[in-house]
Amino acid sequence: MTPANNKQTCVIIGASHAGINCAFSLRKDGWEGNIILYDGDPEFPYHRPPLSKAYLTSEPHTPQSLLFPKENYIDDDITLKLGHRVNAIDRKEQNITLEDGTTQAYDKLVIATGARPFIPPIQGIETAKNCFAMRTALDAVNIREAFNQTAKKRVVVIGGGYIGLETAASLKKLGAQVTVIERENRVLARVTTPEMSAFFTELHQKNGVHILTSKTVITVENKGDYNVVTCDDNTTLEADIIVVGVGIIVNTELALEAGLTIKNGIQVDASMKTNDPNIYAIGDCSFHYNPHYKTNVRLESVQNAVDQAKTAAQAICGDASIIYDSIPWFWSDQFDIKLQMVGLSTGYTDMVIRKEASENSFSVWYFKDLTLLAVDAVNFAKAYILGTRFIKSGQILDKTKIEDASTPFKPNNFLKNEN
Repeated sequence: MTPANNKQTCVIIGASHAGINCAFSLRKDGWEGNIILYDGDPEFPYHRPPLSKAYLTSEPHTPQSLLFPKENYIDDDITLKLGHRVNAIDRKEQNITLEDGTTQAYDKLVIATGARPFIPPIQGIETAKNCFAMRTALDAVNIREAFNQTAKKRVVVIGGGYIGLETAASLKKLGAQVTVIERENRVLARVTTPEMSAFFTELHQKNGVHILTSKTVITVENKGDYNVVTCDDNTTLEADIIVVGVGIIVNTELALEAGLTIKNGIQVDASMKTNDPNIYAIGDCSFHYNPHYKTNVRLESVQNAVDQAKTAAQAICGDASIIYDSIPWFWSDQFDIKLQMVGLSTGYTDMVIRKEASENSFSVWYFKDLTLLAVDAVNFAKAYILGTRFIKSGQILDKTKIEDASTPFKPNNFLKNEN
């Protein structure tokens, strides 16, 4: 950045993984002007993935794992406005309006508003006792406190996605009686294959978690110290704690009201720029084109948030050649299982399962004809690492050798012999 621009201001709405990493990347890439972040969450910016896992099972008053030490914000002259919600964006005047009516001008604006939990319209859920989502540090604290204060510790988790299953596993480790209710015919139905769903169902059942599928919760009735959860097939469960994990709502309202293009999120170009040349969108709320898969996607992952933050920062600092072209990756920890996923399996035509010698160690390889799309690795980081390499390179693989566990796990052993 040239000295002539060192008085410019970049405002970032959202101080989680995307927004915070964008702020520090801006400084690293040469932004000399002001950097101001706003977030409605009053907590100092923290890592979110541990909330449903290590943080939930930690001792009371355990501090959150911070994204960056507090002194780093001072060193890099980054201003945090926590507990402050933004009510509007005025593109013409290039300013934002806060909930108290004050305004803040910007030269560049980054929207990193993420998403919020979807609470389904279940009769009685608003008056249920100890009913929580799992999205923020406060959610985790409230669940843990409620758990410690209840005697029977009966927990019903509504929703069998990753958040629901991770929370179920954590509470079971603490000694809860846990039941997961999923309206689809299998857990993780929207995000993985039937084979992986079956594995995680068995994992939870072996650890004492009850899994109920093809059931929809229709009412929650508060009985004073506990709730009665009723499903559409008349199944009833008593619950001291209810955790709702059925999905999210993308926070696009500010962008929509400002006239930005919204599809499955805030639409951005390869540099994370919206249809306004001074406004960028990153993280869970952005809808971007993935050159590798040749499709538009919206991703909910820390990796995506961090990588998009770096891309936007470079673009804001004047790099006209920057293109976001990352291979997505995700992870989930449940009981003694670490699942690492790389790539997008949507549209796969062939699946190869490789089982390793050690128990609960295997990988699932998803192909579209001869092209490797994605890999799910369970307790086997080598498959995740090698899968990432093969997806990026586009090399043709021998599926029979991947499936054969006696084939040594080395890159050259899996390449297709064209002769």
